Formats: sequence, C-alpha cells, structure tokens
Amino acid sequence: MAIEVFKAETTALGGLKVNCKSREFEFTLDEPKNLGGTNTGMNPVEALLNSLGACLVIVAQSYARVKKINLKSFKVNLEGELDPDGFRYINPNAKKGFSKISVTFHVKADNTEQEIKDFIEFVEATCPVHDTITNSPVFESKIITE
Repeated sequence: MAIEVFKAETTALGGLKVNCKSREFEFTLDEPKNLGGTNTGMNPVEALLNSLGACLVIVAQSYARVKKINLKSFKVNLEGELDPDGFRYINPNAKKGFSKISVTFHVKADNTEQEIKDFIEFVEATCPVHDTITNSPVFESKIITE
C-alpha cells in the first residue's frame, strides 16, 4: 500500500492561542492561565495525550471483533509527567517534554483476563500514535520567510 500523508496547519491567534486545522476540521489550543495562556482550550501536551488515548480506543474498537473480544465498554485514562521548568529554561537539565506517560485501560468484556491482556498488548502495538511516540520519526524542517 502507498504511503498516506496526513496534514495539519497551525496558526498563531494572538497570545498563546493556536488555531489547528486538518481537512475540514479545526479547534483551538491554548495554555492554562498558570502557564501564560487564557485557558480557552486544552494545551498541546493535553492534546497529545488525548490523541494517544483516542487512537488506542479506535484500534480497540476496530479490532475487537476480529480478535474475538466482546467489548461492552472501553475507556483509556492517560497521565503525562512534565516539568515546565524544562521548556521555560528555568532548569537547563529538565526534559522539555513528557518524562513519563501512564495509561490505564478500563475494559469491560466477556473474555478472560489473559485474553484482555493479550488484546491490550495488540492494541498498543497497533496504534500509530503509540508507535510514533515510542519510536520517534525522522523530523525535517523548512523555513519560509515572508
């Protein structure tokens, strides 16, 4: 199968607000007031956690029947540990991004614990966002001055 390219466009709206667009969809990201924003939307690291959680849910929903998992309900809670002193350059030794991401799966299904455990391992191994975070992609940057 050919490589598929996904696109996003992010534009500063003033202050720390950012408009985010992909295809015909858009939303606003911001920072909480304690980090200098106006708290009008989730911040980028919260959006990253939600993207990971949403991807895990989508993979589970997509493959449950194929894997013979009778899902009654499926929810993912995520927490990311981040030291803001890293990206604020207060502590030059602090990591700028998450140092730890914890994922808790809430699964209700008519399956054994081992079947559910095996299914969750499959879900994590199949999720593109999980793979992107655990196996960082090649980054390429271009600058266009206007």
